[in-house]
Amino acid sequence: MSSVPWLTLLMVIPLVGSAVVAFLPGSAEQAKRIALGFSLVTLVLGVVAATQYKSGGTAQFQLAEQHAWIPQFGVSYALGVDGIALVLILMSLVLTPVCLLAAWHDVPEDIDGARRTKAYFALLLVLETFMVGVFAATDVFLFYVFFEAMLIPVYFLIGRFGGARRQYAAMKFLLFSLAGGLIMLVAVIALYLQGPGGADGFLIAKLTGLSLDPTTERLLWVGFFIAFAIKAPMVPVHTWLPDAATESTPATATLLVGVLDKVGTFGMIRFCLQLFPNASEWATPLVVVLAVISVLYGALLAIGQTDMMRLIAYTSISHFGFIVLGIFAVTNVAGAGASLYMLNHGFSTAALFLIAAMFIRRRGSKRIPDFGGWQRVTPGIAGAFLIAGLSTLALPGLSSFVSEFLVLVGTFGAHPVAAVLSCTAIILAALYILLWYKRVMTGPKPEGLTGVRDWSLREKWVAAPLIAFFIVIGLYPKPALDVINPAVDKTLSYVHTNAATVAEGSTK
Repeated sequence: MSSVPWLTLLMVIPLVGSAVVAFLPGSAEQAKRIALGFSLVTLVLGVVAATQYKSGGTAQFQLAEQHAWIPQFGVSYALGVDGIALVLILMSLVLTPVCLLAAWHDVPEDIDGARRTKAYFALLLVLETFMVGVFAATDVFLFYVFFEAMLIPVYFLIGRFGGARRQYAAMKFLLFSLAGGLIMLVAVIALYLQGPGGADGFLIAKLTGLSLDPTTERLLWVGFFIAFAIKAPMVPVHTWLPDAATESTPATATLLVGVLDKVGTFGMIRFCLQLFPNASEWATPLVVVLAVISVLYGALLAIGQTDMMRLIAYTSISHFGFIVLGIFAVTNVAGAGASLYMLNHGFSTAALFLIAAMFIRRRGSKRIPDFGGWQRVTPGIAGAFLIAGLSTLALPGLSSFVSEFLVLVGTFGAHPVAAVLSCTAIILAALYILLWYKRVMTGPKPEGLTGVRDWSLREKWVAAPLIAFFIVIGLYPKPALDVINPAVDKTLSYVHTNAATVAEGSTK
């Protein structure tokens, strides 16, 4: 157990910040600065907590906390992180202040602007609390609580502050997510009944390695997987994402696609593989097929989009296909690549959403045909956009290349056909990114634009950490992989150990 409740502090600070922002008298500008300040304090504390983490330790979870919560039902307040959870939490803590900076002018300064601005920034801080909690929970029921609690701030962020079809997008997001969560709740309760029970019977450690009837294990796996596939999102349960991303504000879309959707792929690693290794092996052929379909489908549809935000949403469906493919290849190389891909995708998607929003705000339109020649108007933003696009298409030397390469190499040995088919998405990615850049940036200088400036100092601070991440991790991914690899090895050891046990039993 950790003597300092680091993970609890990382949740409490932004939650306190949200209350201060929402209820403290003052102007909208003051509320923005307070929210940014609380997010930066949380980030600093998160970095300090990360220095306490020891890679390669014997325990699966570090920085652990455990307290009785509802002992009559076996529920504990239990937190802890392995390497995968740690990097995803740090990603969340970095992206939150970046998004707060980017969201500075998201709420119109009308007669009710101050109140709406406070609500908007308070909801973003509440969302940060739940993002940390869902990655840190080591009690299955507590994980479910955070999994569902995230829906509340996201629903209001889309429904109150989004675009013209915000109510439709928010309701569609909520219905899809609630349906998946309800199915998972049934599986969570059924899993507890199969375990040893007791006051802490929902702990992941107590539910790992259970001897389950094959039919029961498969049904439980399906219950968890459906919820995670919706959250990921995977074809065919992906249709909520393009609408939600298109109608959200850029900051909301960034946290939704860049962080919250990772809960789906994270859950596949933490629960589907670790708790149900036999069922995961049984379902692997179907999941691999769905992953390849997601890879190609998302890339093909991205090529034909005319709405910038919708295009980014479809690229994410393709990239999540790569992540799921790496997870269910069940090899150490592909698993490390998939885990690193979750981190890289969070930053590359953030860059695309937030930099595209800079153009949208200046042009007053999200439609790609309304642009052209903007590298002559805003050369700085155009350069940042090009770097973000090149990272998204996995150009060697930038961060996404490392993770995509590891996924394909690790998958090829187990599923060569799937790996080869997925390689075609590299060509499709080059098409949708370079065509997008060509249509928006190249050509003659647009007429009728007066007073349009290149990026401001605030916008430079939004883009700078994202571009720095692309370059640093692209050239030197070792520090991230050193944290991720032991966690991947530990998770896959449950699968491999179980497979060996089953094989040994079948020969007797």
